[in-house]
Amino acid sequence: MDNERIILGSGYVHVQLFDGALPSVDEICVDNTLIAYIQGGATLEYKPTKYTAKDDMGKVSKTILTEEEVTLKSGLMTFCGTTITYLCDTAEVSTTEATQEKSARRIVKVGGIGRQGRKQYVICFHHEDPVDGDIWVMIVGQNEAGFTLAFAKDKETVVDAEFKASPMDSQGTLIHYEEEIVGD
Repeated sequence: MDNERIILGSGYVHVQLFDGALPSVDEICVDNTLIAYIQGGATLEYKPTKYTAKDDMGKVSKTILTEEEVTLKSGLMTFCGTTITYLCDTAEVSTTEATQEKSARRIVKVGGIGRQGRKQYVICFHHEDPVDGDIWVMIVGQNEAGFTLAFAKDKETVVDAEFKASPMDSQGTLIHYEEEIVGD
């Protein structure tokens, strides 16, 4: 077995604007790209679509891959208004200055198709494991699930993000999976 491992635990989600070049995991997994602390871990889903052509007698067939879909899901437990810009392509953030009467404020406006930025982000989930080695899962895309802010008296607000992957290079790569190899 080639360093099989048991993966236990959650990790961290880092996000930065995609400029056409995929950063290394060491470049993106830094403090200022941490989008939020998460609750409920993260889920990476790869869903292929295939087409099979068969003759009427069932003697010959050929199957091809026609489509691939990748989604990275996670629950964001800590956030601020700026986080919403990563979740909504029409979100716009501004801040006010503090005065003697009131604190500075962050104002987020959401909606308005004219604000659509069509931004793509690099999203990297980093699972830390000091025994078996770290794992990084990176995609390029944007949140396509919208968001819900639920304010309850006895439960924390967790925003469910669903980042849908877009090709990150000229070969159509959708997932960059990297794992640390510890020992021999």
